[in-house]
Amino acid sequence: MQDIHDLNLLLDRHIPILLIETHEEARALELLTRLAVQRGQALQQWTMTDGLRRLGFGEDVAEKSTEAPVDALKALKQRDHGGLFVFCDLHPFLEEPLVIRLVKDIALQYERLGKTIVLLSHQLKAPAELQRLSASFTLHLPDEAQLTALVREEAQRFSRSTGRRVKTDPNTLRQIVANLRGLTLSDARRLVRGVIVDDGAITQDDVPAISQAKMKLLDMDGVMSFEFDTARFSEVAGLTVMKEWLARRQNAFLSADDSLRPRGMMLFGVQGSGKSLAAKAVAGSWGVPLLRLDFGALYNKFFGETERNLREALALAETMSPCVVWMDEVEKGLGQDSNDAGVSQRLLGTLLTWLAEHKKPVFIVATANNIQALPPELIRKGRLDELFFVDLPQAPVRQAILAIHLRKRGFDVEAFDLPLLADMSEGYSGAELEQVVVSAWHAVSNQQHSINTDTLLGEIQRTQPLSVTMAERLQALRHWAKDRAVNAD
Repeated sequence: MQDIHDLNLLLDRHIPILLIETHEEARALELLTRLAVQRGQALQQWTMTDGLRRLGFGEDVAEKSTEAPVDALKALKQRDHGGLFVFCDLHPFLEEPLVIRLVKDIALQYERLGKTIVLLSHQLKAPAELQRLSASFTLHLPDEAQLTALVREEAQRFSRSTGRRVKTDPNTLRQIVANLRGLTLSDARRLVRGVIVDDGAITQDDVPAISQAKMKLLDMDGVMSFEFDTARFSEVAGLTVMKEWLARRQNAFLSADDSLRPRGMMLFGVQGSGKSLAAKAVAGSWGVPLLRLDFGALYNKFFGETERNLREALALAETMSPCVVWMDEVEKGLGQDSNDAGVSQRLLGTLLTWLAEHKKPVFIVATANNIQALPPELIRKGRLDELFFVDLPQAPVRQAILAIHLRKRGFDVEAFDLPLLADMSEGYSGAELEQVVVSAWHAVSNQQHSINTDTLLGEIQRTQPLSVTMAERLQALRHWAKDRAVNAD
């Protein structure tokens, strides 16, 4: 009903050319048919295959062949009566001077004859000659209630055809509906139907699959990529304070209004301390898509293109909402560098404006190794909600990290002296502990032995951790974070 109302308003303004850019041609034609009936206007449709033909009511425009755009427009120009005339996929011909002139001639007849041309296609750009005679209209995307009804409708259709009830649960249904936002009804229906037909159920495994399919439909390749491999907080050892902070904000992110919705957080600290895994765990635990913004792919040699790339990436993130956007090593894209002709400063301005003004549920997780390289405008409260310092793991956390990586590789954790290993690996990061397990496996694989506590101890003693080789820098980082950030653990 909102689409009909808005279209009526445009026609009441006596605009002779309407541009409707959509992939849902059938839905647009249905709306225009209802509109023509309400207004008592003739409705004609043109396609390259059928020419001009009557779609609603009223007489045909011409009896002769009108498949060619020029012939159709000439026939329409000679018509003495008004109405709605929908040209489907005329966009390839809108670069031809004769086509442009004919459309303009018809538009200029509007005040006398009331002819309205509707250009309907998946992609439209009005030529300069027609822009002041035109107005664009966008079909409204389905809201949460419509998407929920669509999922239930497809489930009922499957049940009627197979005699089997579709299995799901309220939480999964809510996540599926949230991830369908931003899609047209027809695209959402195809995705839901595929998920249901696959195994007769809507499960948690379908949530990332829906998100990935949505990414492909929205053509989001490039600077913004979909991270299919997310994690759970059960896979992240330590970071207790940060986990509690996120748990208190999960419901607010998914359901609160814009004034109360959390916007994001910054994680900085030692390399290999689990910042990237934590970013993945936020999305995995909240059940929303994880998008990764690649600052390296943003940069373009042409003036202004880099900022445009960032704006488009952020706009696409809003379309994917609710979602988590992971900005990894953000200092490499927004660091204070005086040798980039001001590009990083313009990028920073674009990002800060978006952080302050965007209304969609998009949660930013920015990670940095060198926090001091970042401008103060980005890390102050109000831009992001919290600044967390991720330090090297303490002994209990090191023990948990070793247990996670041993289980992941199929080893019995009870067979290892984890307290001893944790004590002997003081100063090791999470990434270094994982490498200890991997290196120990490789050390015994040729001998066809299984690793044990002694094997791991040998690898620990042979490894020089980053906390030793970069001790001065680590100490300076801890000193900087002491009164400026919240310790994540």
